[in-house]
Amino acid sequence: MISEFISHFGLPTAQAQGAELPNFITLLYDKFKDSNFISFLHHWENIIFSWIIILFICILAYLASRKSSLIPSGLQNLMEMVVEVLYNFFVGILGPEGKKYVPFLGTLFLYILMMNLLGLIPFMKSPSSSINITAALAIIVFVRVQYLNMKNYGLGKFLYHLAGSPKDALSWGLVPLIFPSHLITEFARPLTLALRLFGNITGEDILIAAFTLLGITILSAVHSPVGLPLQIPFIFLALLTSLIQALVFSLLSTVYILLAFPPKEEH
Repeated sequence: MISEFISHFGLPTAQAQGAELPNFITLLYDKFKDSNFISFLHHWENIIFSWIIILFICILAYLASRKSSLIPSGLQNLMEMVVEVLYNFFVGILGPEGKKYVPFLGTLFLYILMMNLLGLIPFMKSPSSSINITAALAIIVFVRVQYLNMKNYGLGKFLYHLAGSPKDALSWGLVPLIFPSHLITEFARPLTLALRLFGNITGEDILIAAFTLLGITILSAVHSPVGLPLQIPFIFLALLTSLIQALVFSLLSTVYILLAFPPKEEH
């Protein structure tokens, strides 16, 4: 009866039986499954929602900078405040040498934050609830960090560093244990980045969807067109956790970059 009620009010049955609330692409797919274009959108929906965020950031940056002035106001003032906060945050961790990494880390933070929040808008979806998206972001960070390791240490010194920088017979004897553990650590970092972000955002979506459907189910007996808004408290919780997860991802990325600095530049 619940699935019939949900279908009656436009929620696709397949989505209702899943973990997330439907977005506009899944609604279109439910109505026009035979359309190749709609099937294409449905197959690549996570990429499409990711590009929606990219376009939004580009438009926001354009609007904030098209009429820039020495005394900022409005949107320009807001964006400059955001940039200044991010700059102080990342440079405070990395030191003066970290200024060149602020654009990368700041963009990473804003991109993840907006992806997390997108799913809280009706008929939209958080791309970060897809392991493919979070894994791609983690791989980007991993490649950047390994490039810095090779650049700052050199291949030989980096391998020597992974071996624990042995200097005597005892430390050389421990290399067969230390080197694999350090190597596993390097590859575990992007894995944990991807899984942490994916798991938390997916959990938010499941929780909100569950309480939304529970609110609908409670009033289904009286055929109400709306349900109890039981999901509202969890939406406010999701606002906080979305910010925290974006901060954790970018903060850990900052720490990994810091660890790639040569010893004389460590802070």
